[in-house]
Amino acid sequence: MFNKGQIAGLMKQAQAMQDNLKKAQDELATMEVEGESGAGLVKVVMTCKHDVKRITIDPSLLAEDKDMLEDLVAAAFNAAVRKAEETSSEKMGKITAGMPGLPGGMKFPF
Repeated sequence: MFNKGQIAGLMKQAQAMQDNLKKAQDELATMEVEGESGAGLVKVVMTCKHDVKRITIDPSLLAEDKDMLEDLVAAAFNAAVRKAEETSSEKMGKITAGMPGLPGGMKFPF
């Protein structure tokens, strides 16, 4: 099975991975992405942890139809969420790539 040296090595690898995951999560909490709609007339900036930092609405839209403006804000928000998810998956995937014994598609953190 495993000897003490192998177990110690596995424990050391697990601790290093945990440290790397924590570091990546901390970075994602401050990393910002931008989603936009209406050819850039509405922009949403959020962190990869989905904290909205800023919403920008072009003044020309303020005289437009309220329903259209609401749709553009929702679309920009959804675009930002997708970018945040893609960025998070990419960053976390780099950390967990090639780890032995992990089934494909397993995501961290659990």
